Amino acid sequence: MDFNGSSGGGSDHRQIEESKPLLGEMSATEGNKMGAAPCRRALLHCNGMRYKLLQEGDIQVCVIRHPRTFLSKILTSKFLRRWEPHHLTLADNSVASATPTGYMENSISYSAIEDVQLLSWENAPKYCLQLTIPGGTVLLQAANSYLRDQWFHSLQWKKKIYKYKKVLSNPSRWEVVLKEIRTLVDMALTSPLQDDSIHQAPLEIVSKLLSENNNLTTQDHESIIVAIAPLLENNHPPPDLCEFFCKHCRERPRSMVVIEVFTPVVQRILKHNMDFGKCPRLRLFTQEYILALNELNAGMEVVKKFIHSMHGPTGQCPHPRVLPNLVAVCLAAIYSCYEEFINSRDNSPSLKEIRNGCQQQCDRKPNLPLRLLHTSPDLVSQEATLTESRLKPVIVTSNEIHVEVERNNTANQKMTANVGNDSEPNLIDCLMVSPTCSTMSIELSTQADRILGCYVEILKMLSDYDDWRPALASLLQPIPFPKEALAHEKFTKELKYVIQRFAEDPRQEVHSCLLSVRAGKDGWFQLYSPGGVACDDDGELFASMVRVCNNVHILMGSCYKTKKFLLSLAENKLGPCMLLALRGNQTMVEILCLMLEYNIIDNNDTQLQIISTLESTDVGKRMYEQLCDRQRELKELQRKGGPTRLTLPSKSTDADLARLLSSGSFGNLENLSLAFTNVTSACAEHLIKLPSLKQLNLWSTQFGDAGLRLLSEHLTMLQVLNLCETPVTDAGLLALSSMKSLCSLNMNSTKLSADTYEDLKAKLPNLKEVDVRYTEAW
Repeated sequence: MDFNGSSGGGSDHRQIEESKPLLGEMSATEGNKMGAAPCRRALLHCNGMRYKLLQEGDIQVCVIRHPRTFLSKILTSKFLRRWEPHHLTLADNSVASATPTGYMENSISYSAIEDVQLLSWENAPKYCLQLTIPGGTVLLQAANSYLRDQWFHSLQWKKKIYKYKKVLSNPSRWEVVLKEIRTLVDMALTSPLQDDSIHQAPLEIVSKLLSENNNLTTQDHESIIVAIAPLLENNHPPPDLCEFFCKHCRERPRSMVVIEVFTPVVQRILKHNMDFGKCPRLRLFTQEYILALNELNAGMEVVKKFIHSMHGPTGQCPHPRVLPNLVAVCLAAIYSCYEEFINSRDNSPSLKEIRNGCQQQCDRKPNLPLRLLHTSPDLVSQEATLTESRLKPVIVTSNEIHVEVERNNTANQKMTANVGNDSEPNLIDCLMVSPTCSTMSIELSTQADRILGCYVEILKMLSDYDDWRPALASLLQPIPFPKEALAHEKFTKELKYVIQRFAEDPRQEVHSCLLSVRAGKDGWFQLYSPGGVACDDDGELFASMVRVCNNVHILMGSCYKTKKFLLSLAENKLGPCMLLALRGNQTMVEILCLMLEYNIIDNNDTQLQIISTLESTDVGKRMYEQLCDRQRELKELQRKGGPTRLTLPSKSTDADLARLLSSGSFGNLENLSLAFTNVTSACAEHLIKLPSLKQLNLWSTQFGDAGLRLLSEHLTMLQVLNLCETPVTDAGLLALSSMKSLCSLNMNSTKLSADTYEDLKAKLPNLKEVDVRYTEAW
């Protein structure tokens, strides 16, 4: 049975239907004229009920072929034709059945549906829906009134959206198109259907309309934007619509539409977007919107107010997605400023190829400082192939940059990577500047320079919020900027404010982000160190970072990390540290003293040079004398003699333990019990000075993870350790894996997990007695 066919009468009715307003409904009088007197036509008033848009479902179907004048007589008859069960699908263009047989052998096009009505039977109430088609009627019977109404509203929606797609696909007069868009928006806003597609479908229709008509005037632009604005309050704009918005921001940044309409749209994007990678045009629209704000008379003040509105007036931003989204927009915008240089770099040998090509004949990799040269035709002509690069320097070129990478056989620093390692060279190694050369000269276009200034300022604003600073530091820790940006003096100089804010923050989660994200990869600490491409202050920021990075490890009580950190400084930045100490920098003087105290430096000549550096200033001389006094006390403490067993009274504190250990020699002390005392992780710095300690009882103390990490590096000969009822967690217990001499370990009533327990058993071969009762591993 073909429902898409037309007759003379059907064509007239469809023409009348097309001319009616799409949101209009027939009155009861019009229904009576059609001969439907016994039927009640349900009017579409919002009664508070909400429905989900149906895409498919099971329903009973009955089709009646009749002249339109006999409709009333047929509908009031007690005996109707048979009903067929069908699983109907409401597609974009038609209604179809999953089993195309019987009444639903052919699909019913929305264009063939002249009207949709709700019917209520008088004799035997049933939940029925009537679709008027040319020459007949399709009756749909649902199981209850709610399902009937759901089918009714869904069919109405599908039918009208289909018509709007046809009407707006061939626009003739834009004033008519604008009127239809407003009607479409009103329909979506007043629909009782609740579904993402209810608001999204009109936006996609308008988006397609705009993408196919590029000759609109500015006034048309603004009129369309204002018309669809109500739909954007709870929905992201489609990609093509984002492109349209971007164009408007670029061409008319001072338009009131940007402030009044785009602001709530961008705020919603920043609050709710989960991944700009899946919708990059949303990010681009946000980027262009912020640049449009920057074009207003107040400039960055308007941007600052916008950022503050996103954060909120309280001390804690209530929207966790705002900061990551803002940072993603900033990073993408900054990347775009250097895109020309990055693209021109793509055809040059990669850093991996340069490193491999230059070092095939040497087992050790020296540093590769960059000699930065000015643009010259001669340099371009000297560009070598990868094979030739093994015998002579390699030139990496871009439109504005020529970087010559050459060996430095006199370098004092050591490269830890092996010849066969195919990993990329360290970022900072590739940006190290020779002392006799200036930084890279990168000339950005006016537009790129404006974008760079705007988004670096935004990063500064973000770093001023205390609650955002830890997350911002974490996001920037991997240095997510292109090498060209890090070699650009203006960029690193402006970004220095952000790094300074990180260095001034007292919180450990901020401090730790100044260091590299993983071993073998440089971080902000290396970038702003003396000799680094970003250093322009004789190492003042570097000294500040050293102080906080060292303090954070000491505050954590982790001598392991402190020693590792000092070892890294000694291997890579000893020269800058000594230079700053020679100039009287107290932080660097403390660092050099710690290097001597922890025996970081093995070379005697280097030790003597450090001592000479310390004695060249008053502050250095004073700290070195204090170091010598501590070393003498340590020797006295470790001198053979004293008790072999010692038990502190309950309620003893860290100060009591320190006072006791400073009273004599404890070189023979093998068994120490601090059970039921008030000692904390702070006492670990005294415990590690006991060379003969083999048994340590910390039962029911406040000794935590920080102390465990300290013990694990120094007390490697410890055999018995009791941590029962201490606040230690997996973070500290994992450090015990380096204590290979452990035979007995009590972790009763701690926060030990099953995974950590299995890891400890695998790494401690001598472990025989273990108590894990009342833990997750029990």
